Amino acid sequence: MTSAPSTSNGKIFCLGFQKTGTSSLAIALEHLGYRVCGYHQFRDLAADPALTTEVIHDRARSLLGEYDAFKDTPWPVLFRELDQWCPGSRFILVIRDPNKWIRSASRDFQRYPNGIHRWIYGSAFPDGNEKAWIRRYTTHNTEVQEYFAGRSDDLLTLQLDDGEVNWRSICNFLGHEVPNRAWPHANKIREKRWNSFKAKVARRLGI
Repeated sequence: MTSAPSTSNGKIFCLGFQKTGTSSLAIALEHLGYRVCGYHQFRDLAADPALTTEVIHDRARSLLGEYDAFKDTPWPVLFRELDQWCPGSRFILVIRDPNKWIRSASRDFQRYPNGIHRWIYGSAFPDGNEKAWIRRYTTHNTEVQEYFAGRSDDLLTLQLDDGEVNWRSICNFLGHEVPNRAWPHANKIREKRWNSFKAKVARRLGI
């Protein structure tokens, strides 16, 4: 594993919305030596139907000193604040086709209410609210690119559908040597673990 670069306040923030390969990117950053923070540290707030920006900000700021890299909900929508709170940071925006994105989001979140989703999208779940979710998703991507216009050293934008999310792109941007290993695919890793678990159960049951 390569040691993460030493910085003062600089961090790595992944600004792509959930369902844009964030889990795979987190695994890659961990391999490069970064301590990665994600949605898990906010999960308890999802039950709050009246979640406020102040609560989100307070939680986010409390986590900045514990981790080196940050991904997944709600980190992406905090990009303006994060740029101010952590000068010298690097930002990675992964985007994908909006229709593919909403299909993936709907498959995972369906009609499960989530206060953080309500805070971001204006609705607690994607089913029946697809247009609003897509509008928020595309607006976010545009706002990030406009905000960082002329700052190519600070923002790396990658197209997931075009295969741009890979070791070379990430390592060149962050100043690491490219590892001699395949890019991690979180969904495939989870699938392998699930298949292994099912095989163990089958063996125990004599199936």
